[in-house]
Amino acid sequence: MKEQFTIGKVAHKTGLSIDTLRYYESIGLLPGVERINGQRRFNVSHIQRIQFIQRAQNMDFSLKEIGQLLMFRESPEASKTEVREMASEKLKEIKERLEALLTLQQELTELVDECRNSGSGPCPIIQSLDQPQQGRSTK
Repeated sequence: MKEQFTIGKVAHKTGLSIDTLRYYESIGLLPGVERINGQRRFNVSHIQRIQFIQRAQNMDFSLKEIGQLLMFRESPEASKTEVREMASEKLKEIKERLEALLTLQQELTELVDECRNSGSGPCPIIQSLDQPQQGRSTK
């Protein structure tokens, strides 16, 4: 018989909440969780699957994307191209966000320096925030 774990033990072992584990099961990321007397019983393969999900989330994949990756996981050789394309797209998104963050860092650094050197008068940071954004869409 395979070693089985209660949802509480899995939550403790993975650092996830019980609600998160239930949610993953409800959206199909954790199929095949056995029930004994109404209680969920996870096995080692479920824990490995959860750890896969966590690593994919750390790489900024969405739960929808993780669902696709889990399907690809079943035949990794056959899906190598699709997985590489997904990872390349994710990398592109991350690079774009990094560029935006670097621009933001530069802007805030300049504003803090300007504020520090402005002496009396209005706060340059507040004045900047009052100005309409240029070249960026408002979300």
